[in-house]
Amino acid sequence: MGKIKCEIVKAIMKYRPMSRKLCLACKGSRLLCHRPKCPLLTKINIQSSFERKLREEIFGPSPSIFVGHSGYPNVFVGPLTAVEDEKADILDDPSKWYGLDLEDIVKLRSMLVRGKTRKNVKKMDKIVEKNQEVALSIKPVDTEVKFAKKPKYSLTFSPVSQPLGASGIIEKFDVAENPKIPKRVDNLLEDKVKANEAVVELYERGYDVYYISRAFSSGAFGIEKRLVPTRWSITAVDDIVGKHVISKIKKYSEISEYMVFHNTYLYNHFEILLMPSKWQFEMFEAWAPNTIWTLAYTKPAINVEREGFFGRTTYAESEAGAYYAARLAVAEALEKMKKQACAVVFREIYEGYIIPVGVWEIRENVRKAMEKKPKKFSTLKEALEDIKTRLKIPLEVYLKRSSPLNQTKLEWFL
Repeated sequence: MGKIKCEIVKAIMKYRPMSRKLCLACKGSRLLCHRPKCPLLTKINIQSSFERKLREEIFGPSPSIFVGHSGYPNVFVGPLTAVEDEKADILDDPSKWYGLDLEDIVKLRSMLVRGKTRKNVKKMDKIVEKNQEVALSIKPVDTEVKFAKKPKYSLTFSPVSQPLGASGIIEKFDVAENPKIPKRVDNLLEDKVKANEAVVELYERGYDVYYISRAFSSGAFGIEKRLVPTRWSITAVDDIVGKHVISKIKKYSEISEYMVFHNTYLYNHFEILLMPSKWQFEMFEAWAPNTIWTLAYTKPAINVEREGFFGRTTYAESEAGAYYAARLAVAEALEKMKKQACAVVFREIYEGYIIPVGVWEIRENVRKAMEKKPKKFSTLKEALEDIKTRLKIPLEVYLKRSSPLNQTKLEWFL
């Protein structure tokens, strides 16, 4: 079956070995390794269908770019070029992925070939400018990419950014058509404004965080322009925009009752509790055993991060990009309500989440939850009783570690 390159499979093999004898007896149909799907068959099926389309020279639409972080400040940068034209407009647009399953998402990302050229993040040359044209265009741009040798297919995953498929070192790269860059975005390139200010202005003008993060990553904005690794830019934009939206909701009146929102997608379940109070935010991440991140665990692994009215002074280390993605989604919903509140987010990640697809899933999961009609309660006890019915981990476990929920004087302790 060839060398197993997929990181998810390597992790599974390390903690739950799949021997040749076991695989031979199973043949992918009996799931003797106790996984929801056979990871070997999934990878082989996806890989074989796209490897045939890989060439040393590829002409096709590029919807985005990717900036790596390994070796920083000397990183790989290059276009993500589609091997099929049909779905190019959605291949790097997670806002259109909601409802797809894990395998469908991996298939979509496998249609993109990542080109790589090593650059210092501060070096703004012709190659970087071409990448900026791709990143700033609101529609995929036709590109011609010549690789030093045929790109190599190797699925890679990140807890922050979207999965990546084949990649190769670029020998030559040209933009084959005029990119469609909005006039105001073009003007921002010339304006002497800080990158943070450019991010906020684009958001206020209706551009989503997916477009903004790839523009931010390309190094197009700021007084001192520089490339920003894709995974860092995603979290940075969530943080910048989140703080901006929070600064607005702090001026609104508090909600008058307890509200509960919930949603489940891609084996991630969310319960969001809004309480009458000034702005606070707390988020729990409860990972079930046997996910990609908890293969060695026998009990749920729970992280918690929080901030008060005046925000954080440190990075949310234990939850990283997930924290900022969820915080933004909650803040956006409160901005639409023209209200402020204390928010407590319960995220439970179940065993079926064997392939990490990036924090877009968290952002969109919470957004979908907040779009639903909330359940409303007059007391905290009633709200928590409702939440308790949908959580798999006992509510008492969360209550012991919660700051906002322990601030209340109501007699609620089970």
